Amino acid sequence: MDIEGSVALVTGGNRGIGRAFARALIAHGAAKVYAGARDPASVVDRDVIPLRLDVTEPEEIAEAAAVAGDVTIVINNAGIGGASTKLLDGAFDGARQAMEVNYFGTWAVSRAFAPILARNGGGALVNMLSVASWVGQPLFPGYAAAKAAQWSLTDALRQGLHEQGTLVVGVHAGFVDTDLSAWTDSPKISAADVAEQTVRALADDRVEVLADEETRRVKAALSQPPSAEPHI
Repeated sequence: MDIEGSVALVTGGNRGIGRAFARALIAHGAAKVYAGARDPASVVDRDVIPLRLDVTEPEEIAEAAAVAGDVTIVINNAGIGGASTKLLDGAFDGARQAMEVNYFGTWAVSRAFAPILARNGGGALVNMLSVASWVGQPLFPGYAAAKAAQWSLTDALRQGLHEQGTLVVGVHAGFVDTDLSAWTDSPKISAADVAEQTVRALADDRVEVLADEETRRVKAALSQPPSAEPHI
């Protein structure tokens, strides 16, 4: 699709990967970018439009859809780690919240904006996924499960929105250099790199982004027998 002159919404657009998405779209000629955030005051970039949007609040999603009725690109980036839920002990609160934000939040935003994308010519829907979409993670099982569910949802949306001409893109990456991965010293890709690869995928009508070597390795190994060895 053509990024030049497009109108985009990025959820979680105030920082991290979301902010990088917004800046990459502007750099490639987007006419307008809405940056969704729970607190619009946290959106500091002057060349984007702050939009109040908590993806777990149906009323805010409906209001955002009413305001941003001109969008041609929706990027579902808002997400949390849910790392407070441990594999074998403790409460499930963190995992439930990760599912509410990463999975149900993406689903709710996609439902609200799919008719808008159709009305505006089809456009594109982008879901920020993870290498954890494909492998269980004992250190953050709730996050991995939510991303696996989000990956399944992405495929369902790709099929379900095909007839209306909407390009649905899944973006997978390992550790990205943001606050969410500050706890680890593992190699990380930059948020700007993820965003640039995604915008290029949109321009080339590609449905999947494998942003780093680790992600490509894990994807290629999906046909192999299950293993108890750590994946990342």
